[in-house]
Amino acid sequence: MPFNKFMKNQGFGASVFMGIFYAVAMLLIFLLGYTALPGNMDKLKIAIVNEDAGKSGAQIVTQLGESLPFEIQSNLSNEKALNKLEDNKLALVIHIPENFTESAQNGESAQIDFTVNEASATMVSSSMSAIVTEINNQLSTSFSTQTAQGILMNMNVPEEQAAQLAQQIDQAYIGNYVITNDIPDGMHNSMLPMFLTMSAYVGAMIAAMQLVQAYKQSRGKASRFKLFGYVQISALIIAVVSSILAVGISFLIADLNSDILLQVFGQQTLTYFVAFNFCAIFTFLVGEAGMILNIPVLLTQTIANGATMPREMMDGYFYVASYITPMYHAVQSNLAVMFGSTAQSPFVWGLVLVGLGALFINFLIVTFLHKKEPTEKQIIQ
Repeated sequence: MPFNKFMKNQGFGASVFMGIFYAVAMLLIFLLGYTALPGNMDKLKIAIVNEDAGKSGAQIVTQLGESLPFEIQSNLSNEKALNKLEDNKLALVIHIPENFTESAQNGESAQIDFTVNEASATMVSSSMSAIVTEINNQLSTSFSTQTAQGILMNMNVPEEQAAQLAQQIDQAYIGNYVITNDIPDGMHNSMLPMFLTMSAYVGAMIAAMQLVQAYKQSRGKASRFKLFGYVQISALIIAVVSSILAVGISFLIADLNSDILLQVFGQQTLTYFVAFNFCAIFTFLVGEAGMILNIPVLLTQTIANGATMPREMMDGYFYVASYITPMYHAVQSNLAVMFGSTAQSPFVWGLVLVGLGALFINFLIVTFLHKKEPTEKQIIQ
C-alpha cells in the first residue's frame, strides 16, 4: 500500500496531531512551571525569633534581614513560629536564645537553632538545608574572628592556657540544624505522597475514559441518570479495590507506620473517586477526545501538586490550578498523615469540594447535553 493511501486511513490525522500536541504541550508546561525556580524564592516566608537581649542577637537579625532573599517575620514567638512551620506556612525558623550574647562574651558556645519541616515540598527542605549551611559558615567565621581578636589581646599566655583559647575559637559558635517531621531516607519515602496520588489519578483517568464510553454505548437501554449512577458505583468499586492494592504495596516497600493504614486507604480511595469525576468532565463532554485535554491537565498538576515547590512559589496558572484540581489537596493530605503533624482535615475538605464540584458538573452535562436518547438503529450499531 502506498504511503499516500496509508495517510488516508481513519485516525492518521488524529495520530499526527496528538503526537505533535503532546510533545509540545509537555515541554511548554514543564518549562513554564519550573521558571518559578529559583526566581520565586523571595515568596517563601521564614521567621527569625530573637530572644537575646544583647547586641549580638540584634546584629545577626539585621545581617540576615539584609542578606536573605525571603519574606522575614520577626514578630512571632518561638512557639507560634514552630506551629506555623508545622503547617508549612513558614519555610524556616531561626531561633536566637536569650543567653546568646552572654554565652559569647563568657567564652561559651553561642548557639542558634535552625528548624526545618521535612514534611513539605522537596525544593523547600533541600534549599533551606543549603541556606542554613551557608549561614552557619558565615556566622562561624565571624565569631571565630571576634574570639581570635580577644585572644590576641592576651598574648604571652602560658602554653596550656593558649591551647584552651585555641579550642575556644573553634567552639565560639554552634548552629543547630533541627528537623521536624523527619522523613525516612530514600526518595521512595519522600516522594510517596506524590507517587500514590499520581497513580490514583492516572488510573482514574483511564477508568473515566472506559466507563464513560460504556455509558454512551448503553444509552437507550436505561435512563441516562440510571446509567450515570452505574458509572459512579463502578468508579467507587474500582477506587476501593485499587486502593487496597496500592496501599498494600506502599506499606510493603516504604517505611510507614501501620497505625495510619486506614487513614492512607481512605485518602487513596477518596483521591481516586475525586480524580475519576474530575477527568470524566472532559470525557462526558467530548468522548474519547477528552484525553487530549486530560493529559495536559495531568502534566499541569505534576507541578501544581506542591510536592516539589510550595503554592507560594507557583506562577499564576499553576497557583490557580492547585486550588481547583485534585492533586494538590491529595498530596498535601498524604504528607500530613504520613510524615507531618499538621492537621489533615483542611486538605481532605479541599479534595471533597473539588470532587463535589466535578460530580455536579458531570451531572449537569448528563442532564442538559445528553438529553437526546439514541435511536434503536444507533444502539444496534
